[in-house]
Amino acid sequence: MELDAELFVAAGFALFLGVLIKVGAHSKLFGALDARSNRIKNELAEAQKLRSEAEALLASFEQKRKDAEAEAAAIVAQAKSEAEMIAVEARKRLEEFVARGDKQIRDKIGQAEAQAVAEVRSAAADSATRLAEAVLRSGVAGGKDFVADGSANCGRLRTEN
Repeated sequence: MELDAELFVAAGFALFLGVLIKVGAHSKLFGALDARSNRIKNELAEAQKLRSEAEALLASFEQKRKDAEAEAAAIVAQAKSEAEMIAVEARKRLEEFVARGDKQIRDKIGQAEAQAVAEVRSAAADSATRLAEAVLRSGVAGGKDFVADGSANCGRLRTEN
């Protein structure tokens, strides 16, 4: 009996396979597998294409980043050099300003000294004039002869020399 059951299962399976072959199920199955294989190949090709595009885009962005960094470094270097030039110019202007201030101060001091010397000379001359006037008035009023005294002093000076 076992043989009979196995025989019926084998015959039923063979008959099922025959019907499948007759209907063309194997070509449909292989066609579906081929279509799926082609679709997977196309998807892989598309994925490879997208990957290469992404890599190219990444390389482009990396190059742009490097260019931007180089440009930023150039801008920073230029700004530093300009700042140094401005600092040098500012120092130069400050030194010129200080030098002009020193010259102005020296000129003012010189003017003040000249004015002070002139005032002292004027005061000395005024004092000498007043003193001479006072001496002359007191000598003339007291009956003193300045001309005779001056002549006597001159004669004494000549004999001493």
